[in-house]
Amino acid sequence: MIEQGQTLPAATLSELTSEGMQTLSTEALFADKKVVLFAVPGAFTPTCSNAHLPEFITLADKITAKGVDAIYCVSVNDAFVMKAWGEAHSAEHIRMLADGDASFTKALGLDKDTAGFGGVRSKRYAMIVENQTVTGLFVEQDKEFVVSRAEAVLEKL
Repeated sequence: MIEQGQTLPAATLSELTSEGMQTLSTEALFADKKVVLFAVPGAFTPTCSNAHLPEFITLADKITAKGVDAIYCVSVNDAFVMKAWGEAHSAEHIRMLADGDASFTKALGLDKDTAGFGGVRSKRYAMIVENQTVTGLFVEQDKEFVVSRAEAVLEKL
């Protein structure tokens, strides 16, 4: 599992924008920026939709006021699902990134097997990344939702 102080692995994520499908490298997404990244096991799932994403939407202004350049949400879903989920929650201040094949999630060592509801998914976590280096990492234990909450991350900034 990636640790605080380590550089993010080279990987690509997808984003569906008004210009169409974009394939983005982690280098392009995180170079020369302070980013809060949070990951959810699945778009449109209960805790993710009812709490995790909405809390980051509500606190986006306070997070960016702490010197954060961008907030990214990533999930092992396709870019079409991530775009629809972001639109359903009016998440215009959060980039909704897809890790469709879980390659980024696996490279981080933050994958989990959820064969009962979808196969390989991401663990629930949040991290603070400064110029591609992880400066804060908050990984939830199974079925918990404490350390990766927007309020918890805001306190660490």
